[in-house]
Amino acid sequence: MCNRARNADEPETLLERFGSDWLAEKPMDNRFDPKELRPFGRAYVVRNEGDRRGLDVMEWDVLAGQAKQAGRKVAQTNVRTLHLPQWRSLVSDPANRCLIPLTEFCEWARQPTDLGDGKKPLKGEMWFAVTDQPVFAVAGFWRTVGDQRYFAMVTCDANDLVAPIHPKAMITILCPDDHDRWLTGGYDDVLALQRPYPSDLMTVRGPVFPTRRAG
Repeated sequence: MCNRARNADEPETLLERFGSDWLAEKPMDNRFDPKELRPFGRAYVVRNEGDRRGLDVMEWDVLAGQAKQAGRKVAQTNVRTLHLPQWRSLVSDPANRCLIPLTEFCEWARQPTDLGDGKKPLKGEMWFAVTDQPVFAVAGFWRTVGDQRYFAMVTCDANDLVAPIHPKAMITILCPDDHDRWLTGGYDDVLALQRPYPSDLMTVRGPVFPTRRAG
């Protein structure tokens, strides 16, 4: 499930696009690569602080390194079952919701997958983008552990484009008109917005293949 994504835009463009101000200092160290999002890495995140909407920098693991599997640390990067107490308590409070700006996200096709376009099935990295939003926002929530901030992306049912590659779920991509609703609405608004983005407004490509439209 989406554990790799990209954001090709510069922070100044994000500030303009999302009507944001800076809520954190821009990291200047060489370990911060905002264009490649990976578990435990840092990313630009849009959130509200009082009456301000700003651009923050957070780590992609809402459990802050507390989860382990087979004795090793794993990141909690995506969450779908929002009714569970540990998630509902966070998502119910608008102050803990955020937007994660992306330009594309990756799902891995382990077997050659027919995309239904009459072309050769593909496997490996499959990169999805949104045709009507060069930079799109993913629904997310965040929390503070110690003096650090951590976030997760919210997932939903897969649409017809994503399902052949990852049938269980996809990240929740928001329409621009829904940004305010996600950041300020009630819990019922959260559930209403946890839905797949229209597949006819998305594209998918392999790492070395031309962009392909759905259908």
